[in-house]
Amino acid sequence: MTSLSQKWANRLVVFAKAPLMGKAKTRLAKDVGPARAACFYRNATAKLLSRVDDPRWQTVLALDPPSIVPGGLENLWPPNLPRIGQGTGDLGARMGNMFSHLPPGPLMIIGSDCPGITTHHIAQGFAQLRGSDAVFGPAIDGGYWLIGLARRRAAPQLFDQVRWSTEHALSDTQKTLPGHFRISQLPPLSDVDHGEDLAAQPFALVRSKA
Repeated sequence: MTSLSQKWANRLVVFAKAPLMGKAKTRLAKDVGPARAACFYRNATAKLLSRVDDPRWQTVLALDPPSIVPGGLENLWPPNLPRIGQGTGDLGARMGNMFSHLPPGPLMIIGSDCPGITTHHIAQGFAQLRGSDAVFGPAIDGGYWLIGLARRRAAPQLFDQVRWSTEHALSDTQKTLPGHFRISQLPPLSDVDHGEDLAAQPFALVRSKA
């Protein structure tokens, strides 16, 4: 398994959950059922990882629950990717853990439920961090599909009192950054949280068979 060594200038962390019925995409499951939601999540995560893993950065899987890190679901996701636990607490606490404890250098975090993310988006994000302190990929619903920090300067209030899973998540997060931070933005994309979001996706991601 690849280690989290200092040799990587840029690091991409993909947040992923165990793709189990009743555990992953619970909001989507309310609309389409737990089996179909889990199937979508397995397919979407596998396809995302195949797209964004690139030699220009190190791709890391941050898994929830942390107990699935041993063994790492090698048969489901690429075995070459290093795996770490997300930690505990709400989403902000878990993302803050990545920014605080992973090796120095530009770091970006994405979720695994936004099928529109491409390698171009990731490369563009790292390019923007050369001149910015933070970069965001806004979601259509008011959240965001990517957050990145150059980590040259501290952001001690990062993620304080963010209203997660609401249309305020992006604006709340940006308000927690220091006022002197330079913030860049990537194109908006849609994530998949509800049945109508899933209906708009390619058939390969929405097939009902596990």
